[in-house]
Parts: sequence; C-alpha cells; structure tokens
Amino acid sequence: MSTKSSEISGFYKLPMEKRLEHIKAFADLADEDLEVLKQAGALGIDRASNMIENVIGTFELPMGIAVNFLINGRDYMIPMAIEEPSVVAASSKIAKVARQKGGIEASTTEPIMIAQIQLTDIDEPEKAKDLILAKKDELLAYANEQDPMLVKFGGGAKDMEVRLVETRRGVNVITHLLVDCRDAMGANAVNSMAEALAPKIEELTAGRVYLRILSNLADKRLARAKCVFDSEALGGEGVVDGILEAYEFAEADPYRAATHNKGIMNGIVAVVRATGNDTRAVEAGAHSYAARSGQYRSLTQYEKTDEGDLLGTIELPMAVGLIGGATAVHPTAKLAVKILGVETASELGQIIASVGLVQNVAALRALAAEGIQRGHMALHARNVAVSAGAPPELVDEIVKRMVEEGKVRMDRAKELIEELKK
Repeated sequence: MSTKSSEISGFYKLPMEKRLEHIKAFADLADEDLEVLKQAGALGIDRASNMIENVIGTFELPMGIAVNFLINGRDYMIPMAIEEPSVVAASSKIAKVARQKGGIEASTTEPIMIAQIQLTDIDEPEKAKDLILAKKDELLAYANEQDPMLVKFGGGAKDMEVRLVETRRGVNVITHLLVDCRDAMGANAVNSMAEALAPKIEELTAGRVYLRILSNLADKRLARAKCVFDSEALGGEGVVDGILEAYEFAEADPYRAATHNKGIMNGIVAVVRATGNDTRAVEAGAHSYAARSGQYRSLTQYEKTDEGDLLGTIELPMAVGLIGGATAVHPTAKLAVKILGVETASELGQIIASVGLVQNVAALRALAAEGIQRGHMALHARNVAVSAGAPPELVDEIVKRMVEEGKVRMDRAKELIEELKK
C-alpha cells in the first residue's frame, strides 16, 4: 500500500513545473517521462491551461481525413480524430459507394436546446403548471434579456413547455425552456436563461427550484441523413441481406444494439472531437434517444429498395456548434472546421450524421461479407508491430507475415522482429 498522498493544497495555483514535480514524485516518473508531458503540440501549454484546471500536459490522438463524401451535392474532406484503426479507411470506402446513387441527403431541424427548471415542494402541481404557462410570454421575454446578442442573430428563447414528473420525493413541475442557439452548442446561453428564470418561477408558484440546467437529450435539435447504397458495390444481394439481418438483430436486442450504435459513434465522435465539440454531450444525447421507446434500439434504419439496393437512414440529436468552447480556442479544431468549409452548425450536424450512417454501413458490411476481424486485422497488426518495438523498416514485413499467418499477437510480432533482425 502506497503511503504517498494525493492531497495537495493549492495544486491549482502552482505553475506547471511545480505540478510536474509533484507528479514525478508521486508516480516515480523519470525525467524522460516529464519531457513527454511537456510536448504540448499545436495546442500549447498556455492555451491548455486556460481550457481546464491543473494542467500538466496535453494528450494527442491521430487525426485522419475521410475522403469521397458527397453530401447534399457538395464534396467534403472530413477530419476525424480517433485512435481506433480502420474507422477512417472504412468510412472513406463506403462514402465512395454512396456516391454511385447520388450521394447522401442530410438535413437538420432548428438548433433548439432545452433548459430544464425543476420545481419542487408543490401542493397543487397542475395549478403551478397553469400559472407558469399563463406567464409564458413574460418569462420568455425575460429569458431573452439575458442574451440580446443571441436574439439579434435570430435565436433566443422561443417557447416553453411544462411537464409533471413523478419522483419518489413527490411530483416535480419541470419547465422546459426551448432556446434557439443558432451556431453555438448553446450550453452557456441556455443555463444562463434557466438561472434567471428560477426565482421568477418560485415567486409565481411558491415552490422551490433546485436544478436549472440544459438537457443533453436534445430531441428538438435533430440531424438526419439518408442514402441508397448500390447492392453490387456493397458485395451483392447476400451482403445486403446480411446487413438487414444484422440491423433487425440490433432493433430487437439491446445487447446487440449497444455494439451496433458504438460503431455509429466511432464515426460521429471522431468528427465531433476533431472539431472541438463536446463528445460526451453528443454521445449522451444519441444513446438516450436510442432508448426513447423504452428499449434501447438502433440509431439507424435499413430496408431493401425495389431495385435490391440498400436504403439507410439515421436520426439522432446533434448538439454541436461553431461558436465558443474548444472549437473557438483549439488551433487544430479551428483548422478542422476550415478543412470542412462549414459555415453553420446545421451544416456541421448534417456532416456528422452522414459520417455516422456511412460508418455503420461499413461495419455491417464487414460483418456480413467477411467478419469484422478479417477487415480489421491488417490495421490492427500495424499497431501490434509498433507496440512490440518493430523498427520502421521492418513494420510492413511483420504486418504482412502476421496477417498471412492469422496470428496478430504481441508474442508473434516479437518473434518476427528477432527473426528479421538476424
């Protein structure tokens, strides 16, 4: 049992060099370990220190470009930041298939986020609901006073809903403030409006407000994409049927749906991360939306067209923005947005949904046509070879041999390194 303590008073006040000294002592790090932490890349320590607390370094991921995407008649090259092999390649491959039938059609609803205001200690919940709704226009006007700039650009609080929610501590009266966030993700604006309305709702109802915060189930801010995928280009009728079987499995069984949707999020999160958006918010919204029927299901839907091709669609919440947060601060995220050439958060949402659909087709095709492991093996083998310590000039040969043998393992990679060095 270690006697070292992580209790350090005022750690956040220390300069980074002092923080590193503490970490070095606590974790028995070597000087070369500290040098790794000091390599901050494009972000830089100063920027990183202004983004989160207690910074000791930065963390890098590979960023690749998915090609071949044609969305709403426009070509895109799509930055994806992800550590998992095969995702970028698979997306690019199926995006090329998608072009054969005209590309992907995508759309979004208005960028409406929901703020929730939780009212408790109410003897007559229905009466409280009526009182709030009777003052809706006044409350909306007051909410909009909190962010005149958002209102100036056409956004702001647009509507209000009130729900009665049964809890074990009694009935909560939950006010939903619906805010058009324009090109921002909107968390700060939405939360500020909810905070401002809380005392007014208390005054109206004589109740007590506890939580006042946005919901990540952004089911009024949806992104949709659909595409027809040519049967022959996918591998024939048998592959299309296999994809449909896999989809129906995910629709019926939440255990399969979890892995099915994870494949979708491989693509979605990679783009969300690359553009500096909130991956946790998008994932929380997607997974809760997948369970809106009471059972966790697929975020995509598939059917066979009269011509025998595969028609795929996707719909999910998409709370992403181009204003504020890491998108406006992180230099690589800003560059990713520039590569995409997007001008609105709506367009970005359409791209992300399209990547999710394409990535899901790629995963299902691999399962139906060849098994996921075979398609994944060559890229995984490269990671294994590098992890085993293969010199750059031997990596290709080691990958080739492991794949041919069907033995993509660390022990085999090390054996091959020794053989080839001799």
